[in-house]
Amino acid sequence: MRAKAIMIQGTGSHVGKSVLTAALCRIFKQDGHRVSPFKSQNMALNSFVTRDGGEMGRAQVVQAQAAGIEPSVDMNPILLKPTGDMKSQVIVMGKPLENMTAREYHDDYVVEAMKVVQAAYNRLSQAYDIIVIEGAGSPVEINLKDTEIVNMRIAKMADAPVILVTDIDKGGALAWVVGTLELLDPDERERVKGIVINKFRGDRELLNPAIDFLEQKTGKPVLGVIPYFKGFSIPEEDSVPEVKVLKSRVRDLPEKLDVAVIYLPHISNFTDFDPIDEEPDVDLRYIKRRRDLGNPDLIILPGTKNTIDDLISLKETGMAEDIIKLANQGTPVMGICGGFQMLGKKLYDPHHTESQREEASGLGLLDIETTFYPEKTTRQVWGQVMGRGLFFDGLRGERVRGYEIHMGKTRLGAGVVPAFKITRDPYGEINIDDGAVKDNGLIFGTYIHGIFDNDLFRRSFINKLRVRRGWDPLEVEAEYCYDKALERDFNMLADTVRANMDMGEIYKIMGLKEKCL
Repeated sequence: MRAKAIMIQGTGSHVGKSVLTAALCRIFKQDGHRVSPFKSQNMALNSFVTRDGGEMGRAQVVQAQAAGIEPSVDMNPILLKPTGDMKSQVIVMGKPLENMTAREYHDDYVVEAMKVVQAAYNRLSQAYDIIVIEGAGSPVEINLKDTEIVNMRIAKMADAPVILVTDIDKGGALAWVVGTLELLDPDERERVKGIVINKFRGDRELLNPAIDFLEQKTGKPVLGVIPYFKGFSIPEEDSVPEVKVLKSRVRDLPEKLDVAVIYLPHISNFTDFDPIDEEPDVDLRYIKRRRDLGNPDLIILPGTKNTIDDLISLKETGMAEDIIKLANQGTPVMGICGGFQMLGKKLYDPHHTESQREEASGLGLLDIETTFYPEKTTRQVWGQVMGRGLFFDGLRGERVRGYEIHMGKTRLGAGVVPAFKITRDPYGEINIDDGAVKDNGLIFGTYIHGIFDNDLFRRSFINKLRVRRGWDPLEVEAEYCYDKALERDFNMLADTVRANMDMGEIYKIMGLKEKCL
């Protein structure tokens, strides 16, 4: 039996499509339906690795978690990862195909991509009752309309009614909605069954005249006015929220550790740090400018889609010089994935896998060298703590889990020891060293994304920083549990959306009866 579908499209990017899709996934799950998210094509540098080693966008992983199901690349069959040279790495059904320019992709590959999308959707449609489809950008980007495979073409493929979402917090939301509907073809306009106004602040009754105008002008009902979320958070799709960047101006918050994440030009998988950001005693800042670095308790170099070019950028802006200086003065520094590679002495790219440069000198903070190869490592991993020094003492042998997404292999020198031992992947037992820790224990790196999702490791890690500040450690078992908090936040999200959107009408639009639970 073919699943019922509903599609969330937006008046533009970052209006809240991903989060609203997650909300509907959780609501339908709560109502007893088997529900799956779907986004045919995602352009994102935040990605995840499925149990079978496929790479997919983090947003669809979050939506799958909201739906209470295992993530699958069928939910995001095409992933585009910008490489920084006017090209994107095209990942098809979880595996890299090749790097393409936008013209090459739209002119030469999009027909084949659509076949992949159709097949993936058909598999989901046979396995679930409801598919919540997310669009991308705007459905009226005229220059892309003939070759798009993520908005109205997908709605037609799935015969899905469309809900149009706009962000009122940005200003100009009414014109945005009216203009979007005006630019749609008549049959596409007919497919739009309602409007949702997102991120509303203030007195709801004061918005009523605007809603009346919008409904009269467009002939479409306003199905919901969703308030600006407070008191909970859902992982972002592919851009660090501006509020986190603005935190770079905050100084010396009392009783809070200052953790500085370097905002690289091609930063990826910044969701690695969401669990730290949620800890009550941490102020996590994303640093774009050299003058904002200050003297933090910890510096983190995150993942990146272009390690060598981002390393060069750090040097050109002077940020690298400051990081090295602080590290030499005793400030702990850690790197994940590309950030780990940057910490080393040398990076080699003989096949021009990530850059036009064949080699570059690293920051020299770890005695390691990395060579890039065309093959990408993507796998979920389980392992244990093996390092020594500040962050690892007392944790040796502690179990951790996460996932790897990286190009390149790293060779360790005499001045470091492995940070972790990978003991298992989905296919069985293995024995592979991961990461590196400097002799003094203050500098380390790892390839394991999601390392801070491990509650005991994360809390112990933060407590070591507290002790360095002269503060007492917080009890590990009494503090924040990331998975439980995320479940709580999904339910709070669902409650908020359910209370502010006409779910009865949503069910009616889909041709389903609303369940009374």
